[in-house]
Amino acid sequence: MRVVLDTNIVVSAMLQPLGPSASIFLLALSGKVKLCLTEPILAEYKEVLHRPRLKRDPDVIRQAIASMRKEGDLVEPAGGIGVCSDPDDDMFLECAEAAGADYLVTGNKRHFPDSWKKTKIVTAREFVTMMADIA
Repeated sequence: MRVVLDTNIVVSAMLQPLGPSASIFLLALSGKVKLCLTEPILAEYKEVLHRPRLKRDPDVIRQAIASMRKEGDLVEPAGGIGVCSDPDDDMFLECAEAAGADYLVTGNKRHFPDSWKKTKIVTAREFVTMMADIA
């Protein structure tokens, strides 16, 4: 199963280690689901996680980014998608399309269409529930 994680999911995972976002993040880092990434997505994760108000240890951030890079599938999107209500979110759909992702997990479903090509847009809770049903 191939997934793209919106930045809010990664941030939530780093702030709430026992929540649904953290469960998905751990599934991705363990290779149980394949995390799909692009360089711009990794750069956004890094920039947001380093924001002072989040108070995250730079070493922890560096390790998390390195783990995502190691375990993830880095793809090169074709670009040019302009369908999200927040244009900054288009890069996640571009990644999902290039990677053939099954799911895009986000805390802001309203910014995205219900699905994009073969990718379903779901919340962290929806994804965790679905994974529990499969297991």
